[in-house]
This record gives sequence, structure tokens and C-alpha cells, in this order.
Amino acid sequence: MASSSAAPAGHGLFRQGRTLSMMLTFACTAECSQCSTLSSPRNRDHLPAADALRAIDEAAELGFLNVVFTGGEATLRWDDLLTCIGRASGHGLRTRLVTNAHWALTREAAETALDRLLDAGLDEINFSTGDEHARFVPLPRVAQAAAATARRGLTAHVMVELRQEREVTAARLLAEPAIQELEPEARALVRPSESPWMPVKPFKVERYPDGVASRREDLPKLAGCDSVLQTYTVQPNGRVAACCGLAMRLVPELNVGEVAGEHTLRTAIDEAEDDLLKLWLRAAGPEAILAWASDRDPEIAWEGMYGHRCQACLRLYKDPKVRAAIVDGYEEEIPAVVQAAWLKDRYVPSRLSELFGTAEDPTHPAAGGE
Repeated sequence: MASSSAAPAGHGLFRQGRTLSMMLTFACTAECSQCSTLSSPRNRDHLPAADALRAIDEAAELGFLNVVFTGGEATLRWDDLLTCIGRASGHGLRTRLVTNAHWALTREAAETALDRLLDAGLDEINFSTGDEHARFVPLPRVAQAAAATARRGLTAHVMVELRQEREVTAARLLAEPAIQELEPEARALVRPSESPWMPVKPFKVERYPDGVASRREDLPKLAGCDSVLQTYTVQPNGRVAACCGLAMRLVPELNVGEVAGEHTLRTAIDEAEDDLLKLWLRAAGPEAILAWASDRDPEIAWEGMYGHRCQACLRLYKDPKVRAAIVDGYEEEIPAVVQAAWLKDRYVPSRLSELFGTAEDPTHPAAGGE
């Protein structure tokens, strides 16, 4: 099999290790309101296994770091999922699964599923829950899956939806009997984190706890987007996107290629890295661009509206006023964008490589997933 140490593709500025996000299906056992991938039990789109395996092979050839299996609900393609995990693992690529844990009906079912995933070569598992998910997958089922993961010495990452008013919290998950029954060492491996629930409408304002939605004073501590140009998502509809996938089906500009032939990812990378707005998003982040646009057009209001930056990104592409500001003024920003991109993706990784003796930035997590 091909080695994952090959030089990365693309002639643009981005040179760090990339993530392949693999969506085997848009089908899901849940139908959350405002689902960021527009998934549901009725969606029958699926990625042929041969196309998925070909994309994994190409990712290895191009020096990608890892493969994240998401959806939809990837475990609905169980046999193909195991095959794809095995292929990626065989290439030396790290693997991650994002799942709602609908399959953890009992302790025995959870343990059987975890054992098969680990035997296939899975390195990491992330669970999704919260008030929306819990309408379809009860919280005790997620706790059962997380407990089975922890008993096997693997960290159980659990992403919990964050809103101002909610029933499901990280504390409530940890209080579930399946978690409390764990030995202390295993219980410490269950690590929930709370992430803002994201509406898929650019002007819908979700209610969050104080301090979650971004404001101008938050800009200095907000980094650029680490997903765009780092994660390439292969979708069941045959499209390839240049980001992690949240709301990408609503933004044609984020879709940069088609699943076709041996050079699917290379073609997508070349297309994406020729786009100044994507470089700008990576260097500055969507909130900073919204702030810049609002300086040019005071009618553009954005502060206090966005807790999830992917919704802020959706606003960039969907708001005619923001688009007009970018079209009118982007040329004057080109030098700053290129310089920032060079510092972020060339100079800093190069210096870190010299300091730490590695070709990769040791502080840069492998992104992707939900």
C-alpha cells in the first residue's frame, strides 16, 4: 500500500497535513432541526464503496494525516465502514469515527460494536449528543457507548450541543449510571465538551449563554479557520468540499470538485487553493471578515449573532451585502491575506519543524468531523 509520507499536493500556500472527511451516507437515524449536513432517515444518497476506497488511497499518496468518517450516520454503512477503516489504517492514516451511538442498545451491543471498530483499526471515536440528538438517540445509549469505549482504554470524546436553554449537558452525561459505574481511571477517559448548536440559516440568531456569540472585542483571540483548505470532505452526492462539512451543501463555492477518477483530491486541492476567499478564511476567520465588511457597510450587523463560526461563514457566502463588500474591496486585502497565509502555513510550521525536528506543526490538531 502507498505510504502516507508523500509530499502534499497543491501549488498554493497551504503545506500542513490534511484531513480526509469521508461521508459514506447522508442517511441518519436522527432528524435534528437545523442539521448542519441536512441529513435524515429519508435521505438515500450514499457514496459507493469503490469511490470511498479510491479517495482513501489517494489521500495516502498525497500525504494526508488522517481520515474522519462522519455523515449522516456512518455506521448505517457498517460493512463498508469497517472496510474503509481497515484500508486507511493499512496506509498508516489515523482514523476517527463521528457517530450518534444509536447502535449502543445494550452494554453487550456497545462492546461488540467497539471491538469490531477497533479490530478494523479505528484510533478515535467522537459521539454527538444534546437536546436535538436525544430526541432520537436517548442519552443513556450515548453513555453506554462512551463507557464501552473507556473500558477499552480509549478516550471517549462526546460533543454536547450548547444552547442557553437545554436539558442535556456535559454534567448530565457524566451523571449517567453507565459512566458512574466505571472505575475512576476509565471514567476519566469520558471527556465531554460543549459546542454551540449551529442554525443553518445565515440570519437565524440562536440563544446561547453569555459570552458565546462573537463580538468585535473577541476578534483578537479568534484564530483563522483551521478547517478550510485543511479538511477535504468527500460527500455521498459525489461532491468534494474544501472544509469540514458543516452547511457545505448550502454553499456551492465550498464544493470544489467531483468524485471522479484517480485524481479527485488533487484536483479539488488545486481548485481550492486558487481561491482568495478561502485563503482569507483560513488566515483570519469568518468573524474577522464580517467585521471588515461591516466597516465598509455599516448596515451589515453581525456582533452577538454567531456562536458557531460555520454559521458566520455561511453568512459570508449568503448575504448579498457582505458579498458586495468583498467584491468591492478584496483587492486591497490581497497583500495582507497572502502574508498572513504564508506566516500561518509556511513560516511558522517551518520554524516549528526546526525547533522540534518534525515536518509537522506539533501544536496543530488533526481537524475534521463535527
